[in-house]
Amino acid sequence: MLAFLSSAAVPAADLLEIYREAQKSDAVYASARAAWAAGQEKLPQGRAGLLPQANLSASTQYNDRDIRSRNPATPEASGQFNSNSVTLSLTQPIYRAQNFAQYEQAKTQVAQADAQFALAAQDLILRVAQAYVDVLLAHNDVELAAAQKAAIGEQLAQAKRNFEVGTSTITDTHEAQARFDLTVSQEIAAQSNLEIRKRAVEQIIGKPAPALALLGKNFILSLPEPNAMEQWVAEANQSSLQILISQAGLSFASQEVTRNRGGHLPTLDAFASYSDSGSGSGIQGGFGNDTTSRVVGLQLAVPIYQGGLTSSRVREALANQDKARQDLENARRTAELNTRQAFLGVTNGVAQVQALQAALVSSQSSLDSTRLGLEVGVRTQVDVLNAQQQLFSTRRDLAQATYNYTLSLLRLKAAVGRLAEEDLVKVNAWLDRK
Repeated sequence: MLAFLSSAAVPAADLLEIYREAQKSDAVYASARAAWAAGQEKLPQGRAGLLPQANLSASTQYNDRDIRSRNPATPEASGQFNSNSVTLSLTQPIYRAQNFAQYEQAKTQVAQADAQFALAAQDLILRVAQAYVDVLLAHNDVELAAAQKAAIGEQLAQAKRNFEVGTSTITDTHEAQARFDLTVSQEIAAQSNLEIRKRAVEQIIGKPAPALALLGKNFILSLPEPNAMEQWVAEANQSSLQILISQAGLSFASQEVTRNRGGHLPTLDAFASYSDSGSGSGIQGGFGNDTTSRVVGLQLAVPIYQGGLTSSRVREALANQDKARQDLENARRTAELNTRQAFLGVTNGVAQVQALQAALVSSQSSLDSTRLGLEVGVRTQVDVLNAQQQLFSTRRDLAQATYNYTLSLLRLKAAVGRLAEEDLVKVNAWLDRK
């Protein structure tokens, strides 16, 4: 009993708790974080092409030589000796158009990686909210199915009693029995769907889904600020993450054209080297020799013809640039469409929820009136069952509209690139953890 009471006192997990668990455990988000970390390395890689390159090489070898002359008068000679060398070389690019373009591409790739990770963060919020809402809707369906089964069960029992005393026909009993059996199957389906929705939450947080807080009385309907669709569309054109990612893709493609055209240009490098080598006396006798060499110079390379490779790469880069331009245009159109859909989802959601709230009151009044009409003989058992069905359908539609409105609020912020944890805090305040 104590264990039961202690477990019952544990409050249900709210949306923020599930979100923070997802930040730590969601595999998709962790993959995006790793991709972002990899993307940050593009900058030092691009910068490396502008910095000096130093190399140190050393070698040692043992030589064993035998010389046999074809002149019989010349004696054979042999010798064994060591030769060693150490070389330090330094190269500094002075003018390499391709390296400068590659450095600019690296900066573009870092900016794109930042936008992609921000998009992954927004996607995590939306996925958590969607999974959370799906569980609440499935839980609501289970409760409605149970309540509907209980209500129809009462009608079925009453129909059987009325038939036994002769005040109703067997048709009323059969109708009530059919509705009851259908509701039982719907309850089973709702329970199965609830378990599936819970597994979706578990996939995100990486552990069994806890009990979730339900929507409470603090829920407030509000229209978007500003309540003007085109202002939201204009903002999406400026700050949508999908558009920013596509813009970075177009910039990279344009820089790729510049980089490949740089293959036609000459390159100029400064270089310096220092080498120290020594060799034993060998076959010739004597004392051997040591050599020290110091070299400083400039190297100019002018590409003349590479079999058409550079020109082909330029044409390929131009085609990819055109593709990136079309991808950007598609991203703009998609962002505008998503923004308009989300805006209408919020504004129409407010009207729909308000209408369904009024319809719920009317459905309850209709059911009460129908029950009273059954008692006085002007309504049938079927009329009561239909009124009950209408009431429960209205409750289900109201819950669906309420949660759709909530998700539309988040999607609208995501469409303009402004979805953040603060938006979850607002939604989380509508939940009741008790």
